[in-house]
Amino acid sequence: MAIPNKFNVLVVGCGHMGTGHAKAYHKLPEFQLVGLVSRSPKSRNTLSELLGGVPTFENYELALKRTKPDAVSINTYPDTHYSYVKMALKAGAHVFVEKPLALRVEEAEELVSLSQKLRKKLVVGYILRVHPAWAQFIAVARTLGKPLVMRMNLNQQSSGAQWYTHQQLMRSMSPIVDCGVHYIDVMCLMTGAQPISVSAIGARLSDKIDEKMYNYGQLQVRFEDGSVGWYEAGWGPMMSETAFFVKDVIGPKGCVSIIDERKGASDDVAGHTKTGGLKIHHSALTKNGEFAKKDEIVSTVDEPDHDGLCYLEQVYFLKSILEDIDLTSHLRDAVNSLKVVLAADASVRTGKTVFLGELKTN
Repeated sequence: MAIPNKFNVLVVGCGHMGTGHAKAYHKLPEFQLVGLVSRSPKSRNTLSELLGGVPTFENYELALKRTKPDAVSINTYPDTHYSYVKMALKAGAHVFVEKPLALRVEEAEELVSLSQKLRKKLVVGYILRVHPAWAQFIAVARTLGKPLVMRMNLNQQSSGAQWYTHQQLMRSMSPIVDCGVHYIDVMCLMTGAQPISVSAIGARLSDKIDEKMYNYGQLQVRFEDGSVGWYEAGWGPMMSETAFFVKDVIGPKGCVSIIDERKGASDDVAGHTKTGGLKIHHSALTKNGEFAKKDEIVSTVDEPDHDGLCYLEQVYFLKSILEDIDLTSHLRDAVNSLKVVLAADASVRTGKTVFLGELKTN
């Protein structure tokens, strides 16, 4: 495969995630930013100025034609992902896209097939996969025996611009679908087992969203190895900040938790990937029935910040292109996590448990 001196990259979406990824491309010498696309003149012009005057565009299709990029980074609202990824692949570009890959499983599978047919790399932004502390969290969870009990949430008490963003997101998906793909992906990595069924509940707590949408939800997923997990997410000014950040895994041999020391910071998007350390508890007892080992605290003080994690994601994207990495399992996992959260959404709307059939997981 012929490798150019630099990969010309077009960034679509100049919000929080788009800005983080654009900064990463700017730092990596193998990439050359050739355009920033956003419907908001302020966001694209501000980012352009920050990065030394990168050309800006309001129209994505026009930007594709003019810049002829080798790679496209898509960081827009989820309802655009399917069409934008498809356009980029057909234009001959490798694609990095923020999660979720699409809003429908069939669309996600179509994009995977298209990328393979055109021999273009397609990487989905599962930021927790490149996070050192989360990688250690997953690794420790795998040592706790089976079955696992996995408890996770990400509730956000939002107002102002953040509440507006949440309302826009809920035009196409609920909170448990939007971020749930991250945590279902983590659960699948922890268990290495097939999800077999999903049940979920939801509630509409605001008249600012569509009558058929809900801004609070919780899903419960069962795995073939007996493991179970739940994920909870809620958005809006009414959300509680008590126990808004729970990341906890229990197994026969003990438990591991991500420690969170923040107070009143649930709307801090940059803080959603931060950890205060890992707490490892061992269940083994002595002959006297006392705990045989003390709890361990693993420091994560040197973990990357949000921009650092975006950088690691783009390092992987670059490596997938340069080394022609087989992304079959990556894309299979992206589709399967989408299947689970969409099944959860169906469960909320029907009040019934959804059985998932055959899903392949790592």
